[in-house]
Amino acid sequence: MRATKREIARRARRRGAKLAAAAVAAVSVGAVGLGAQVGKSLAAGATTPAITSSAEAHLGCSGVDGEGYWQVSAGGGVFTNGAAEFYGSEGGSTLNKPIVGIAPSVDGRGYWLVASDGGVFSFGDAPFEGSTGAIHLDAPIVGIVPTPDGQGYWLVGSDGGVFAFGDAPFYGSLGARSLNAPIAGIAPARNGNGYVLAAGDGGVFTFGASAFYGSAAGKTDALVTGVAGTFFGNGYTLTTSDGSVYNFGDSSFCGVAGSASTNSPIVGLAFF
Repeated sequence: MRATKREIARRARRRGAKLAAAAVAAVSVGAVGLGAQVGKSLAAGATTPAITSSAEAHLGCSGVDGEGYWQVSAGGGVFTNGAAEFYGSEGGSTLNKPIVGIAPSVDGRGYWLVASDGGVFSFGDAPFEGSTGAIHLDAPIVGIVPTPDGQGYWLVGSDGGVFAFGDAPFYGSLGARSLNAPIAGIAPARNGNGYVLAAGDGGVFTFGASAFYGSAAGKTDALVTGVAGTFFGNGYTLTTSDGSVYNFGDSSFCGVAGSASTNSPIVGLAFF
């Protein structure tokens, strides 16, 4: 049965922070070629992090409810699953740069797409608050996440540069630092008073009120492609290009990202 507007609003109130912290599992064209890099990122953290793969976390799952999700392709096509509804796409459009990520609006009745040049495309009730599409960037954009109230968002580049729009505060970035692996994703703190960046080698970097719970640096078989916060804000989940999941803190997410059966690579994943 399709959820009513009232039910959607109720879910949004109950899980507002979770929706705001949904993963942007993104690999930009510019970052893919750097996959051969190895070693820990700067400040990668604990030497022996507690890592749980999706294969070890089928029981006691308290992560995403699994009501639905969107996937986006590099060409801008949006694919709906479960209760997630279609609000439009850039499929068939001529894009300056490929799409690298997707993020849901707070109530799940819209979403943003972001391209590697920082161009932002809004659909449904997701408001447009600006972009870097007309700005020269030192590195491609690899992800987008909204603020808890959905009136702003952060973009992150593969060099760790962070760009804040709307009511999104700026808490710092890695734009001026040398990294062993490119940044692959960003996740906000539950209340929007910080964020976590994840690098392709599994290194984790925290800003503002976001706490460090460990990293997967040097522990993954494939590139990390995204990071998502947890409902209570006391952990985060990393995903890799092969669909593996690594949980830290209070994260017990039980899903896998991406699809091995697609002809075109999936570069983004957002949950509702």
